[in-house]
Amino acid sequence: MTYLLALDQGTSSSRSIVFDAQGRIVAMAQEELTQFYPRPGWVEHDALEIWRTQLATARDVLTKAGISAQQVHAIGITNQRETTVVWNRKTGQPIHKAIVWQDRRAEPACAALRERGMADPIRQKTGLLVDAYFSGTKLQWILDNVPDARAQAAHGELAFGTVDSWLLWQLTNGRVHATDVSNAARTMLFNVHSNTWDPELLQVLNIPEGLMPQVLPSAAYFGEIEPGLLGHSIPVGGMAGDQQSALFGQACFSAGMAKNTYGTGCFMLMHTGTQFQTSTNGLITTSAAQPGTCPEFALEGSVFVGGAVVQWLRDGLGAIRSSAEVQTLAQSVPDSGGVMLVPAFTGLGAPYWNPEARGTMTGLTRGSTLAHIARAALESIAFQSAALLQAMARDAQQAGAAAVTELRVDGGACVNDLLMQFQADLLGISVLRPQVTETTALGAAYLAGLSTGLYPDTASLSQLWQAERRFEPQISRAHAQEQMQRWEHAVRQTTAA
Repeated sequence: MTYLLALDQGTSSSRSIVFDAQGRIVAMAQEELTQFYPRPGWVEHDALEIWRTQLATARDVLTKAGISAQQVHAIGITNQRETTVVWNRKTGQPIHKAIVWQDRRAEPACAALRERGMADPIRQKTGLLVDAYFSGTKLQWILDNVPDARAQAAHGELAFGTVDSWLLWQLTNGRVHATDVSNAARTMLFNVHSNTWDPELLQVLNIPEGLMPQVLPSAAYFGEIEPGLLGHSIPVGGMAGDQQSALFGQACFSAGMAKNTYGTGCFMLMHTGTQFQTSTNGLITTSAAQPGTCPEFALEGSVFVGGAVVQWLRDGLGAIRSSAEVQTLAQSVPDSGGVMLVPAFTGLGAPYWNPEARGTMTGLTRGSTLAHIARAALESIAFQSAALLQAMARDAQQAGAAAVTELRVDGGACVNDLLMQFQADLLGISVLRPQVTETTALGAAYLAGLSTGLYPDTASLSQLWQAERRFEPQISRAHAQEQMQRWEHAVRQTTAA
């Protein structure tokens, strides 16, 4: 048997999954990760803990699978994106805790960039909005605020990386300092047209180029791991940021194919092929995971509160004892009884981009029950995702590009049949849930298998993808449009004075 090992380093945990050559899960191991909140709006991880937990789960999963490292064909790495690590090249020690993607401390630096008129040049080169979400201003903050960091950087003593680069450095005992295009594209320092670090952007943020990792395609030879770590040397053959990796794991390889990940938030990506397309509808452009050297792109939209609204029902309202109970409670009523919930607990993400919005519940009557609220909460996930897909459809139409004809889904909340059916109803297209919903890790495994010759091409990977269930629309388009109009009205009320 041939096996692939995926290292899936996320925001809340480190996981490792062993897949067989058919893309089926053989074994899985997971360890939680400590979250640090030193100040309001600041979020940090211990980079050494990231490495320790990731290595521990890799060792654990081989034991669970009953295989040795010699039986692993290749390793793929996928990771929480934008999280920023800076370490000393000689000692391998981080000079500061990792600054997590959610962290907002770099917002003043972003405001300064916008005031300097850099928003449009940055968008044209990187596809991104100027925002503290991305890595560039996090890196700038570390260099400006850690004593002696700028001097060390100027002398070539420091290395910067997102979590994938940090893990690769550790796995190869400091021999390889590299990243892939999909992670590089999330830094606000990378020109996605030329697939190179942009000298002007590095200069604007005062970042020495010597800090930056080498950028390779997502399916590439990233080096061999140190034999002593798992008992045998294994090539690292794939690397991609988590959302691009999920797009690849869903076999969305061509323009017009889209996936939505239903996690704590929701992340929707639509492949746009080799066409760089700037959104006029509140989305960002990002590099897709690239099997070769030719740039490939995707439009991306993020919903801040997806599955987290179910946690709020459980922990905030005490409406349910466990998240699994939400479907039963919501199905105990035929509809939401006119209740609309907009879970703008931390503002609204794409396509609205309104940080000032706050959650609202409208349409309450004397007959409203917890069941109606639970149903409205579940439906809010689908409404927000439908707004994203509609924005993508408008962008595609303006560019004369292929329209989305089906949506492939993954993430924890995609197991909820009621939610998936409502999603299909709102969108008016098929919603497909795959047999393997761990598509983030699967994408990394597929990239590793592709670069090392286990799979001849992406067409062979498309044949491995199989749907577990297909949800078809069951309401008229007129009814769906009425529903979306009610949603947009509710969204406007979140910002009403």
